[in-house]
Amino acid sequence: MANKRDYYEVLGVSRDASQDEIKKAYRTLAKKYHPDVSTEPNATEKFAEIQVAYDCLSDPAKKENYDRFGTEDMNGFQGGAGGAEGFGFEDIFSSFFGGGRRSQSSASAKKQGRDLYQELTITFEEAAFGVKKKIKLTKLDECTHCAGSGAYSKDDIVTCSRCRGSGRVVVDQQTLFGRFRTETSCPDCKGTGKKIKRVCEVCSGTGRTRVTKEINVNIPAGIDDEQTIRVSGEGEAGLNGGPSGDLLIKINVKKHELFVRDGNDIYVELPLTFSQAALGTVLEVKTLSGAVVLRVPAGTQHGTKFKLSNKGIDSKVNNRTGHQYVIAKIITPTNLSGKQKELFSQLSETDETKGNKIFDKIKNFFKAKK
Repeated sequence: MANKRDYYEVLGVSRDASQDEIKKAYRTLAKKYHPDVSTEPNATEKFAEIQVAYDCLSDPAKKENYDRFGTEDMNGFQGGAGGAEGFGFEDIFSSFFGGGRRSQSSASAKKQGRDLYQELTITFEEAAFGVKKKIKLTKLDECTHCAGSGAYSKDDIVTCSRCRGSGRVVVDQQTLFGRFRTETSCPDCKGTGKKIKRVCEVCSGTGRTRVTKEINVNIPAGIDDEQTIRVSGEGEAGLNGGPSGDLLIKINVKKHELFVRDGNDIYVELPLTFSQAALGTVLEVKTLSGAVVLRVPAGTQHGTKFKLSNKGIDSKVNNRTGHQYVIAKIITPTNLSGKQKELFSQLSETDETKGNKIFDKIKNFFKAKK
């Protein structure tokens, strides 16, 4: 069996690439080869290869094992980059004594299906309030014709006559160390204890078929940008009766035209004219739950922060409710009319800084510098 391609080569990044570089490379390739939109040849196979590589390199523990040993899973140690795949101590022992337990158990053991990864873009409001979305995915699912058995019918599954269903046989072998009798995986049934006389015509005996399906996903209120949702059992079907993998959905939240989010809190700028800031005013301010009345006191300064309690995001992710903060932004007028210029001219002839502590500090500062 041919070795897998180097994961760094699959994603097109160097071995010292940062997590941000790995993530960026994955996003670019995933968009290019996604089976639903790609016109590239072998897009499905390439997309699956990209997902496997990213699953390893984006996980610090798996990445460390892969960098050291050439595999992300120490339970399936492959002997290091550049070495023969699956060649370890047991393989050396097997070369003399006719095989080991690992090959037998791996052939018949239940194996969980591979996890799948997708990205989903939602609006700011959908993230705040939660939403139900339909997700379209292509995956290897259990063959509905044979229920995953790989056989044409139940009658086509028979007990292996060589190992009598045990999946193991005793072998006598002459070696350099003398004659040995060892127990190894049955070569006829590959350790499964069963043989199929006639394979399923739909899945060609694999027990799985590639399908495209739609599922409903509940996005909880308060989910934030780049958080991930796990949908159990919606990954690829397992092998030998093993459980299905999971579907991991990375959420991308669009920016809002007014609101800026910080955790569960929301910030919004409130434009004020000079006269509104100086004299005070009453305004309606937009919040996620509708408009509220805000009283702006006389003498409000640029950057003044007003707190609207519990008007932020009511998150079901961490069961907390944030606040909304309104930031005063005083707008300098342009294109003044003749009357406005006259009024500002009259204002300039008065002491506009009288009693203003900020201006007093600035005046003292410049006086100290002279």
